[in-house]
Amino acid sequence: MHWPSLWIVAGGWLIGFLIGMTGVGAGSLTTPMLIVSFGLPPAVAVGTDLLFASITKATAAWRHQKLANIDWVILRRLAAGSLPGAAVLLAWLYLAHPETERLGQAIRQVLGYALLVSAAANALYPWVADHDVLAALDLRNTGFGRTATNLLGVVLGSLVALTSVGAGAIGVVFLMIIYPSLRARQLIGTDIVHAIPLTLLAGLGHLGMGSVDFLVLGFLLLGSIPGIAIGTRITGAVPDWSLRIMLATVLLYAGFSILRH
Repeated sequence: MHWPSLWIVAGGWLIGFLIGMTGVGAGSLTTPMLIVSFGLPPAVAVGTDLLFASITKATAAWRHQKLANIDWVILRRLAAGSLPGAAVLLAWLYLAHPETERLGQAIRQVLGYALLVSAAANALYPWVADHDVLAALDLRNTGFGRTATNLLGVVLGSLVALTSVGAGAIGVVFLMIIYPSLRARQLIGTDIVHAIPLTLLAGLGHLGMGSVDFLVLGFLLLGSIPGIAIGTRITGAVPDWSLRIMLATVLLYAGFSILRH
């Protein structure tokens, strides 16, 4: 194995670890890394990253289920919007052959700034949050909450299919807004498991358009599968406030990473 391959494996391990700890890192970190550091064309980087995310996150699903970190009601609401949203976007890409690179870059700029704001809000959460107030604001059992989650799913599905960014970074942030009383480990677990079918569907769509590098995918998985296993175990053992600090740090880095590229 030559040095570039070893760097891809190392990058895969780090991203897998961050996904396991925070739910964030697949699209927001992997795609820029593949384009800037390893020279993959943007379309191939997106397609490869999507399959990478689906396989990596699938290896952590059983652990989050065992730790009771998954809110299945919220997950079903998300999937009801995200899977059709991704399917429609993929059909548009296949039939219209639009200039996606410029559109994707514009979307990444907006996402980058949104992640920076989200990082700041999440970092302040442990000090300013009053659990009783948050529980009163929680939209879990309201019609607006269900609709907002479905719409969030549609947006996530479209963004992920186009740019590979959003399933983790944006999903965690908006779940925190809609369900503020949800514990950090539940935000992370629900977001990770929701991303599995979404990124798989989007990845298979890009595979059908020839936009996957299987050699790079294999090297990424060599590192990410043990990385996410370690990160997921740590998630179950550390305090909720420290998870939020870690999540804020990763969101901050992801925001700068997207804006830089």
